[in-house]
Amino acid sequence: MEKINFKNVFISFITIFVLTFVVSAFTTFLYSLIVHKSGSVDWATSVRLGIILGIVLTWVNTKGKS
Repeated sequence: MEKINFKNVFISFITIFVLTFVVSAFTTFLYSLIVHKSGSVDWATSVRLGIILGIVLTWVNTKGKS
């Protein structure tokens, strides 16, 4: 069984979180702009989705390497 390098796991989580956060914020902005003509971002959804996918995809990535 391999040792888990927490630095790599943390970097993986941050990368996935930031990417998911940016994409979901941009998506909610475009949706709000097109449908409601207001151009607001749903920050709560972006943060939640970023955290959830960050945890799940980092976990899957870590389990896949061992």
